[in-house]
Amino acid sequence: MSISQEIKTRAVEFGFQKIGITKAEPLEEEGERLEKWLARGYQGTMEWMNRNTEKRMDVTKILPDAKSIISVAMNYYTPHQHSEKEQAGKISRYAWGDDYHDILTPKLHLLLDWIKSQHPNANGKVYVDTGPVLEKVWAQRAGIGWEGKHTNIISKEYGSWIFLGEIILNLELEYDAPALDHCGTCTLCIDACPTQAITEPYVLDASKCISYLTIEHKGEIASSLTKNFDGWLYGCDICQDVCPWNHKFAEPTNVVQFEPRENNIQPKLEKIENLSEEDFKMKFKGSAMKRTKLSGLKRNAKILKETM
Repeated sequence: MSISQEIKTRAVEFGFQKIGITKAEPLEEEGERLEKWLARGYQGTMEWMNRNTEKRMDVTKILPDAKSIISVAMNYYTPHQHSEKEQAGKISRYAWGDDYHDILTPKLHLLLDWIKSQHPNANGKVYVDTGPVLEKVWAQRAGIGWEGKHTNIISKEYGSWIFLGEIILNLELEYDAPALDHCGTCTLCIDACPTQAITEPYVLDASKCISYLTIEHKGEIASSLTKNFDGWLYGCDICQDVCPWNHKFAEPTNVVQFEPRENNIQPKLEKIENLSEEDFKMKFKGSAMKRTKLSGLKRNAKILKETM
């Protein structure tokens, strides 16, 4: 068995549903698209997107002797659904359970440690949505899935309900074929977006995206956007919910940590408004929802109460 196949076998044993490997090389075309995206201001107030662009375009700026990118995916879908509850706010599916960073990152370190145990000269860097890495580009190149018109990675096996992670590695490996685009003529995600954040196929204006506005953006939000929040308190799944690939291939995860925490699918807005800082820290310890902080969550709840 080749080292590449051994790595894939071990990754599955560690709990990843998909793994692919691609060559570490400069992302010239993707880099140009990123620069155009930034020039349009589509990053909104995410100032960190303006930094380290050279690392995003060339991983040798992160690991000088990088040869390969190992891309992994973990299914997080659970079959629970939102309802039409009044005075309650919808939470994005990815944040129902424990923080995915805390689940994927240790497993990727275990995989890297195993690679080092087999190849003493091996060296690598682990990333789970935490550094200047264009993870969706590498996932597509490694065959995990293609970037849909909503800009999420879609896999044939699990739809787009997957978390991604990478290992930048200094070993030459066997590389997988890139994933092909299977969106065809479908525009359901574009048509369904209530704030028209998908400006054209494969281009997202994050400054209009409900997920960005309710999670990443700090401060006030324009009423022209909040009137279309459609009951979303934290994040938004609309473009994924309408995707035919998710209807056909979503499969319940076997990772128990991704099961919803109590009252974390659609909490009552009044309860959110009455949360103390101490309550917030206790309730959302180990949850991705701590990212928006209590002030952001209360702001979102206030917006929903005013627009419902």
